[in-house]
Amino acid sequence: MTLSIYGTELDSRLLIGTALYPSPAIMQQAVIASGAKVMTLSLKRQSPAEQGGQMIWQYLQQLANDHQIKLLPNTAGCKTANEAITLAHMSRELFQTHWLKLEVIGDDYNLQPDPIELLKATKALIDDGFQILPYCTDDLVLCQRLYDLGCEVIMPWASPIGTGKGLMNPYNLATIRSRLPQATLIVDAGIGKPSDAVQALELGYDGVLLNSAVALASDPVAMAKAFAYAMQAGELAQQAGIMPERQTAQPSTPTLDTPFWHQS
Repeated sequence: MTLSIYGTELDSRLLIGTALYPSPAIMQQAVIASGAKVMTLSLKRQSPAEQGGQMIWQYLQQLANDHQIKLLPNTAGCKTANEAITLAHMSRELFQTHWLKLEVIGDDYNLQPDPIELLKATKALIDDGFQILPYCTDDLVLCQRLYDLGCEVIMPWASPIGTGKGLMNPYNLATIRSRLPQATLIVDAGIGKPSDAVQALELGYDGVLLNSAVALASDPVAMAKAFAYAMQAGELAQQAGIMPERQTAQPSTPTLDTPFWHQS
């Protein structure tokens, strides 16, 4: 089970967020139980310009070092390209990584990304040497534009952040997969249960990024383990070859009602 992100091979297809957990200790146990090799952290919520969040950053860096987990800073909360670009430069200085989960929110109600500002920020940051993992909607044209700008990894949503509604539009996600076969595609946001992750991998997606589904579970550590198993099931199902859907019924026992002595 491997996932390639800008040439880095990871032995888990699951990426996990680090917010909303009941405590730092439970967050640590859940991250380890998930088997994820990438964990995200929100810079804006920690006020990096004011040196806020130093304790939690050091905690996450220690967790990452102890368990060979990559840190993926994100720009959650940014509403303009310029705001995201400024925060991106802070993240590179703080964490010494070119990876960036790029979020530019255009609507406060459903946290839908602003495609115009997202494309603007993506171009500027790629020109500046960043390796961008953009959070976007399941819009084929937007994903194509991001890929054309140089995004090797694209992260369309399953449904709005934190809703747990799962894959609202599998057709859109499947179309993006078929039209961008060379891109690394990761379903991000809206995952609510392990079967949602299985469905994403069955569609041919390379990975899943989630946070709330684990952090807000009654038992986050147990749910993290469930997602780890789900990733294995989804990958095995996709590799095994799923039977095509049919419009009409077909008997699973073709010789139904035929006496066995007439069967040959």
